[in-house]
Amino acid sequence: MFGSQLEIQLSMYRVFLTYCTHDAKLSYDLPINTIAALEMETSPDLITQLALAGGLAWASGVRLYAVCCLLGVLGHMDWVELPGHLNLLEHPYVLIASSVLCACEFVADKVPWFDSVWDAVHTLIRGPGGALLAAMAVSGGVEQPVVQAVAAILGGTLATGTHLTKAGARAMINHSPEPFSNWAASVGEDVATLGILWLAWQHPVIFCVLLVLFIALMAYLLPKLWRVLRALWRKLGITKAPPPVERA
Repeated sequence: MFGSQLEIQLSMYRVFLTYCTHDAKLSYDLPINTIAALEMETSPDLITQLALAGGLAWASGVRLYAVCCLLGVLGHMDWVELPGHLNLLEHPYVLIASSVLCACEFVADKVPWFDSVWDAVHTLIRGPGGALLAAMAVSGGVEQPVVQAVAAILGGTLATGTHLTKAGARAMINHSPEPFSNWAASVGEDVATLGILWLAWQHPVIFCVLLVLFIALMAYLLPKLWRVLRALWRKLGITKAPPPVERA
């Protein structure tokens, strides 16, 4: 019994030395399945996939069709290798549909007030779209269905929250009499979408830090945006103020 415990401790010590030296092929006689399991747990590809899933969900809350179109083009041209089941976006039919919708969204988002109508229609589209892309991003390297389900839930929540923040901010901007602020916001969202995807792909750690900061900012802004929009709608007569409470 003592010998078995000593053998286990020596094996753990060898694992520690192996990964401290960043060389899993040293002369330590480690079991192959142990090395494979540890490599999968610390794999940079897994970290990149998780960051990409968050990036896709985040960007989908702003430009869902642009995300699908961009990934489809990059994969179809063999400029990048899409992880998981994202290679479905490379299919010609999917690529044509995402390209047409991306062009429509690009134009619609530049027209004041119509952009808010477009956002209202997509309230029930961007959230599920972000959930689907997040689940597809982790479907190749991570086989556990639980991980895919968690990615879908978190991705859908992030995409929906991002969409609501974006739609609320644009609705406030639309009350400005000049169209330039609307155009500037729309172009800024286009650039932000590209930046989110680039950071998630090239610098996943930096991306994760920015994502946490954005989630905190979103949680702070959403209630304030809702109160401001309700006040504006009452001022315009879109909604009525609640009747005063009579005190006995």
